[in-house]
Amino acid sequence: MIFLSHITSPTALIFPVEAVIKRARQAGILTVVDGAHAPGQIPLQLDKLGANFYGGNLHKWLCAPKGAGFLFARPEVQHLLKPLVVSWGYEAEIPGALKFIYQFEWTGTRDIASFLSVPAAIEFQQEHDWEKVRQACHELVKEAQEQICALFELTPLSNESWYRQFCSVPLPLMTDCDALKTRLYDEYQIEIPLVRWNDHKLIRISIQGYNNNRDVNKLLKALKKINKNGNGNK
Repeated sequence: MIFLSHITSPTALIFPVEAVIKRARQAGILTVVDGAHAPGQIPLQLDKLGANFYGGNLHKWLCAPKGAGFLFARPEVQHLLKPLVVSWGYEAEIPGALKFIYQFEWTGTRDIASFLSVPAAIEFQQEHDWEKVRQACHELVKEAQEQICALFELTPLSNESWYRQFCSVPLPLMTDCDALKTRLYDEYQIEIPLVRWNDHKLIRISIQGYNNNRDVNKLLKALKKINKNGNGNK
């Protein structure tokens, strides 16, 4: 079994999952894809992708409420999954046509309001030409990446074809991530992830349709001021 992210959380890189899935299928290897950041940020056609299992969040880039997500399993591997909560659907008196759906769909009392909101979220993005919005967000992320790298005289972690609406940008190795994160929040009211990944210190910029140049400029201004005092160290 191969498990991989479609878009990684720490680096924000888009992985070539299509090629991995194709090669794995040829070798008889199952594929499990973590698509937490993919739906709503990049095109996604599960029937064409070919992953055996795919899980995605819909509250991030698709703009649905928290709690909205999905698990996809190809029909030939659905028998490998068992529900974590055993309820009425597990041994149904009158089972449905698909045992997989019955076992997972009815797992006790729960609030399904977030699930029911998903069609409205999809329609909202369609009505507002969200592909155009995504491209504008990408351009703003690219601009922020270029300016931060120029500020610290560092090479970008990735080129623009490897990310979409969020990007991890390198910081100097001597950066105190905890101190910088605290100062950005306390002094400038900026909430942003700072990531330690392998031997890198990264700041992850996420741009959604409600962000604009003012947000990026505010971050850059704060980083420039803090940089004069030692890259995040108080």
